[in-house]
Amino acid sequence: MVRYNPRDTEPKWRAAWADAGTFTASNADDGRPKYYILEMFPYPSGRIHMGHVRNYTMGDVVARFKRAQGHSVLHPMGWDAFGMPAENAAMERGVHPKGWTFENIAAMREQLKLLGVSIDWSREFATCEPAYYGQQQRWFLALLKRGLVYRKEAQVNWDPVDHTVLANEQVIDGRGWRSGAVVEKRKLTQWFLRITDYADALIDGLSTLDRWPDKVRLMQENWIGRSTGLRFRFGFEGAPPVGLEDGLEVYTTRPDTLYGASFVAIAPEHPLAEQLAAASPEVAAFVAACRQGGTSEAEIESAEKLGYDTGIRVVHPFDPSWTLPVWIANFVLMDYGTGAIFACPAHDQRDLDFARKYALPVKPVVLPPNAHPATFMIGSEAYTGPGTIFNSDFMDGMGIEAAKAAAVARMEAQQQGQGATVYRLRDWGISRQRYWGTPIPVIHCQACGLVPVPDDQLPVELPEDVTFDRPGNPLLRHPTWRFVSCPSCGGAAERETDTLDTFVDSSWYFARFANPDAPGPIDKAAADRWLPVDQYIGGIEHAVLHLLYARFVTRALKDEGMLSVAEPFAGLFTQGMVTHETYLRRQSERPEYVEPAEVELAAEKGVRVAKLKATGEALDIGDVEKMSKSKKNVVAPEDIFDAYGVDAARLFVMSDSPPERDVQWSTGGVEGAGRFVGRVWNEFDVEPPPAADQDAERSDALRRATHKLIKAVTESIEGFKFNSGIAKLYEFLNILKGFPATDGAVSAARGEALSAFCRLIAPYTPHLAEACWERMGGEGWVVNAPWPVFDPALAADSELVLPVQVNGKRRGEVRAAAGTPEAEVRALALADSGVSVHLAGLTVRKVIVVPDRIINIVAN
Repeated sequence: MVRYNPRDTEPKWRAAWADAGTFTASNADDGRPKYYILEMFPYPSGRIHMGHVRNYTMGDVVARFKRAQGHSVLHPMGWDAFGMPAENAAMERGVHPKGWTFENIAAMREQLKLLGVSIDWSREFATCEPAYYGQQQRWFLALLKRGLVYRKEAQVNWDPVDHTVLANEQVIDGRGWRSGAVVEKRKLTQWFLRITDYADALIDGLSTLDRWPDKVRLMQENWIGRSTGLRFRFGFEGAPPVGLEDGLEVYTTRPDTLYGASFVAIAPEHPLAEQLAAASPEVAAFVAACRQGGTSEAEIESAEKLGYDTGIRVVHPFDPSWTLPVWIANFVLMDYGTGAIFACPAHDQRDLDFARKYALPVKPVVLPPNAHPATFMIGSEAYTGPGTIFNSDFMDGMGIEAAKAAAVARMEAQQQGQGATVYRLRDWGISRQRYWGTPIPVIHCQACGLVPVPDDQLPVELPEDVTFDRPGNPLLRHPTWRFVSCPSCGGAAERETDTLDTFVDSSWYFARFANPDAPGPIDKAAADRWLPVDQYIGGIEHAVLHLLYARFVTRALKDEGMLSVAEPFAGLFTQGMVTHETYLRRQSERPEYVEPAEVELAAEKGVRVAKLKATGEALDIGDVEKMSKSKKNVVAPEDIFDAYGVDAARLFVMSDSPPERDVQWSTGGVEGAGRFVGRVWNEFDVEPPPAADQDAERSDALRRATHKLIKAVTESIEGFKFNSGIAKLYEFLNILKGFPATDGAVSAARGEALSAFCRLIAPYTPHLAEACWERMGGEGWVVNAPWPVFDPALAADSELVLPVQVNGKRRGEVRAAAGTPEAEVRALALADSGVSVHLAGLTVRKVIVVPDRIINIVAN
């Protein structure tokens, strides 16, 4: 028997597939149904890790499965190649971002090819290539012409050391993630896309995405945050501040709680707060302190509530004798609603925490069911549940929704406000003050204003002769690139030096894959052929921003006539991460991680211990975390490929846990997968036995097992339950032991079983499957063989176990062949000893048989 050797076999088949162009997709309609499978494209960091292996194997399993089922499959690959890491490398290592990026792409491409994924590499591109971003500039200018792109002054997070705008996620504890400098809030002129114009369409479109996870759809709905409420103005007590003569505008979703108002709060960036800060050093200091706090909503929500009493008071809209103090509060967001709120502490926890801190009134106005109005009080927890309005004049006795409508109606009658729909979603800020990104194709002319770059001058390419010897955007310092003649008047002008956010690059790449060589941004005929993406796979961390932006851009380009679809991704699957425990040196003041390859694990007195292989130094075993370079808990895929083979690695990451959950890497797990690969090969590496009369009974048993396996594996891939399908493959290999290759009496059934088994493992272990197919004399290559189809009669269970319930409680079970008549099943259930015990002394009133499922007995 020849031992299976993945080092020889796997490269052989990868070369064969590549030479034949096996996975090259055609845009021509060949009559087969199309299937577009896509994994979120990677950032070229230089090395793939086991998380990449899991993600791309998952997509490859689906791609190979659909191909075998007769689909024309598009499975492309590209690189999300712009961004700050490349500039950081340029500054830290003295290299150019372009060279660093393309070296990483070359390394990762070879690693992915080792994985044997069925990718159409002819469509590969990187977003940093002018051929790609030049087309992005074209559709950007089309949206600019339509008014979907604009510039305005906006408050940003500014890193004073790196001289760049930071996203909220890049601000950690008020400091820049790279420089560590205290981040400043600045107002800069920025570029925006009007995503808010599509807010309703983006929310309503979620209802059509029935193959998306519910949690992702909910996250997007909450991010857009459509709410209906009341927009109104508080009048000021006394003379109004300058510019606020019409009052202080507020938006609320809870007008029913207006009689529980305790104070009014404005954001530190509110025009009134800025006006007060200009006149008072004390207010200015408070506003400055607020600006140094967290910038994300989560950080603001969890931070200590801070406030400053301005001394200004406003008049309650329903009672002119009642005034409320105006505070500046650090928890109020300027970019939601109007940047001003009225606070009802009794029914909002955030407001309550603030009111308790500053000894402000707390008046309940929503009475919980069964509570008494004379005794109901608010302690340390706000009441946010259902109830009846009380302490609220004309709204007393109303339900919450009726009171909301009544409050809006009265405010409108007073001509002091009106019902309104407001969105949490803000327009998408797309400009970044950095070099390594898509140049914004606009020229600034003093005479003509903003002038789009003419089409025949696209792409606007990045200059390569830049330096990173000091912070800031090198484009601002370039001696020639920045300065141009105005395309409109011919006068002196300057290029825009901001570049586009990388989320723009990834917002349409799936459409470019339809034809990466198209002379315009999108080949509409090719896009009509392939879009929408039938199955998109990626991490849950991209559930909101990337997916939302891609949905928006797709709709915008559809309205531009470039696309026919409104939704880019028909199906979405968010996979779990690959994790590994961490190892740390004990003597370091700061966490100093050690790579798994340097660690030796052992058991001492029944306890797992870790030591440094080189010195024997004792290490701490840390938490199990997502594989990352920073924690040094990354396992190099090449090491695993060399030791166990690619197919063993693919099999393990698919088999260890459900794909939506994290999988913890273990050497023992991949070793087990490697043993399975060897056992499969052994089943095929046997000469066929001499002809013999077939054993009908045993052959039928094997055929039934085979068809059950086909059904189980097929359904597991269709349902993204890969691990359960692999478990069935493991079980079947044990079943085959009872039908040895030397037994000629079952040779026909065994041949059918091996043929099916080989095709069923092909999506998971494609190299092994080709070798086995070749060994058994299969026609052509297994990659081109049709997916096996199960016979429903053979796949059905010949005997079923049916639970028996008495008055709703399980009391026994009976065995019966599938399709057994109800009368026989009823008799079996009533004769069961476990059931009869629980029927003693009772009269059976009804026996309900759910065919092939369950028996329910009602007795009293």
